[in-house]
Amino acid sequence: MSPETIVNNPTRPAESAPAGGAPYDLTEFDARVMKTYGRFPIALERGAGCHVWDTSGRDYLDFVAGIATCTLGHAHPIVVETVTQQIQKLNHVSNLYYIPEQGALAKWLIDHSCAERVFFCNSGAEANEAAIKLARKYGHTVLDIEQPVILTAQASFHGRTLATITATGQPKYQKNFDPLVPGFEYVPYNDIQALENAIADIDEGNRRVAAVMLEPLQGEGGVRPGDLDYFQQVREICDETGILLILDEVQVGMGRTGKYWGYQNLGIEPDIFTSAKGLAGGIPIGAMMSKKFCDIFQPGEHASTFGGNPFVCAVALSVGKTLEQENILQNVQVRGEQLRTRLTAIAQKYPEVIDEVRGWGLINGLVLKSDIDLTSVDVVKAVMERSLLLVPAGPKVVRFVPPLIVSAQEVDQAALIVEQALQALA
Repeated sequence: MSPETIVNNPTRPAESAPAGGAPYDLTEFDARVMKTYGRFPIALERGAGCHVWDTSGRDYLDFVAGIATCTLGHAHPIVVETVTQQIQKLNHVSNLYYIPEQGALAKWLIDHSCAERVFFCNSGAEANEAAIKLARKYGHTVLDIEQPVILTAQASFHGRTLATITATGQPKYQKNFDPLVPGFEYVPYNDIQALENAIADIDEGNRRVAAVMLEPLQGEGGVRPGDLDYFQQVREICDETGILLILDEVQVGMGRTGKYWGYQNLGIEPDIFTSAKGLAGGIPIGAMMSKKFCDIFQPGEHASTFGGNPFVCAVALSVGKTLEQENILQNVQVRGEQLRTRLTAIAQKYPEVIDEVRGWGLINGLVLKSDIDLTSVDVVKAVMERSLLLVPAGPKVVRFVPPLIVSAQEVDQAALIVEQALQALA
């Protein structure tokens, strides 16, 4: 099946705009909801495919996809059908009992990755928390480390809980939340000498490195792909020392890079890896997956009330099967190459504004020059005025993460809007 066949598949939702109504009262919202987000002033109420509509009926081309979450776009018929059928059957029973849908999803994940065991939760932060706990127990009980340390990368992002913001190598996320969780150290991304030095420096008898936790491609850190040589050397170091290699696949997993998992772009296998965002196409889920040798949790040592319930597992399994049956990974590869080609042409047209274009598959970054006043938020606002949704990835990187079903026409439309916006801004 060709990519063009995929994007014109009749199972995709029809994209007809609603009639539109009165603008949503943003003041009423702000009076009641905590201001933990700097929200853009639009209220979205409906979506179909790669489009969303606001409460006034205005159509936006969505290249945010819930921040790399709506794998199959909005209101995909397969997801709608699965949600409808499963909610009428059974939605939640807790993990006190065996859940067939959870077992089926675990099998699919194992069949399509290097994993041998799966733990289900509700988000990427929870999945990374589970990986951190597993690594600490492994450090204590297997590696005989009294004070296990986890190395993470500068500019990384691993979540918003106390442990995961401590793991996150960006001080701006940690400000005012100290005391942070001990047991984390940071090294530059893609710098093997810095990693080797850190492992040697931390070897202090009762305090040693138990795990290295990295993103195959840093998302929030500016859409920075991992270097092949770097990750292969990290794998070799972990093999030689017994240190666990944890990969955070929350943003890049589930087909986003054109492969099921980001690590498949790097020619290695992790010991532990995590997934969330795109796993169920927009329904909240998280998963921590591992090789059999580090499956050392015992009953009562870790849990999640909602994790892996029948409802979300049924949806996630339908998303995974759709990726296969509609050959969507090929679409990701072709459309991603098309997008990077178009963005590179724009970069060449505006060299005083754009530094580079980088990414894999359908996670791409347009990097602005560091010495100009223009920010990623400026660009996001400018394209939003022209009915395209994009998302920043730091102050100087504009992120493109459309649904994986995006068409060639939609990629061209997005690129044209970006070019028009940059022309106006420049």
